[in-house]
Amino acid sequence: MKLADKVRLAGVVGAGGGGFPTHVKLGAKAEVVIANGAECEPLLHKDAVTMEESAAEMVRGMQLAIEAVGAREGVVGVKAKKKRAVEAAQAACKGTNVRVQLLGDYYPAGDEYDLVYNVTGKLIPPGGIPIAVGAVVNNVETFVNIARANVGVPLTHKMLTIAGAVKSPCTLRVPIGTTFRQCVEAAGGLDTNDPVLCIGGLMMGSTSDDLDLPVTKTTTGIIILPRTHHTIERKLKPAKQQAAIGKSACDQCRYCTEFCPRFLLGYAVEPHQVMRTLAFTGAGEDYFSQWAAMCCSCGLCTLYSCPEELFPKEACDDAKAVMRAKQIKWTGPMNPKVHAMADGRRVPIKTLAKKLHVLDYDLPAPYLRQDISPGRLVLPLKQSAGTPCLAKVNAGDRVGAGQVIGEPAPNALGAILHAPMAGAVREVNEKQIILER
Repeated sequence: MKLADKVRLAGVVGAGGGGFPTHVKLGAKAEVVIANGAECEPLLHKDAVTMEESAAEMVRGMQLAIEAVGAREGVVGVKAKKKRAVEAAQAACKGTNVRVQLLGDYYPAGDEYDLVYNVTGKLIPPGGIPIAVGAVVNNVETFVNIARANVGVPLTHKMLTIAGAVKSPCTLRVPIGTTFRQCVEAAGGLDTNDPVLCIGGLMMGSTSDDLDLPVTKTTTGIIILPRTHHTIERKLKPAKQQAAIGKSACDQCRYCTEFCPRFLLGYAVEPHQVMRTLAFTGAGEDYFSQWAAMCCSCGLCTLYSCPEELFPKEACDDAKAVMRAKQIKWTGPMNPKVHAMADGRRVPIKTLAKKLHVLDYDLPAPYLRQDISPGRLVLPLKQSAGTPCLAKVNAGDRVGAGQVIGEPAPNALGAILHAPMAGAVREVNEKQIILER
């Protein structure tokens, strides 16, 4: 059986947050396979811990992928400051066609466009994906899961970091479907009376105050901060208010554009132009929306660059939504050229953490060697890019650990869902399956 088929049957998806079904990437032909271990979201450590704990499996997964796509080599991109992870990865790479490439400690070093350029020296065409320049990129944890899928082990558990306002920040591996509340308990409990969760990180994550949401295949971590924290207050500001403030206050200083990582790589991303659309309608909106087309939503413009604390990232998100709704395609320049000041304008993680007012929370989050075995799991039927799964079980069914409980429709993009534990199916609806031990 081909590796892509084994990976599909194991339900493996991108573990870095994107959730693209991994078997699709393994069906391509490429020159280089890249493991993304940059992990540039402040306070998150799960990728570093994954390398520290499972470097040999990661490299094995890369070797399997290299063979599957016909690549000449593999490259592990990891920040030089993650010394234990670097040492583990370098040791695992010895005698293989995989090497380690050290990255700087800046945000967002993990953006695929930036990582591919650093590794290959090639710029992905505007609007393109890494395979356009002969690269296949996956998160380091995804490669661990590829190695496990090769020997018939399905994806049922997830590595994630619990940090911020908790008593003992940690990184742990839990069954998919475990609630955030149970993860926080493993981290010693909350250190605030009014918690807000940044799911996936402070910069690109979503916000919620629901501790009973489940860990999914794409959860990288949760950062918990008090509701009164300045960064949380900004994130919770209603969208209409964000736009109204931007319409009245943006003075077109260009800082959002001049610090934009994609702009510095040479792509036509200009958030300050998108901010102008807050005052325009009709044709103006259509035209200026295009300046957001290649925005990667890293959040640097909103949470770091803007001196007035406006919301250019959110304006870009809205502009991209307009383009999708109106089927507007990028018609601008297709020949990016790296900006002369690209290196000088990179934002160090410590500087970013200071701007976010989280230096006090910037603590180690060591691996917690504790068996987390919840009695109840909430398993969303959509945990990847593409379509949701169709439930393959009914309420009252008994299932075994690793059993298939959901599948995408035939020929649809998606990922198979497996039971992380043996138990009874208590509820099935169009959105989720609830499994009890």
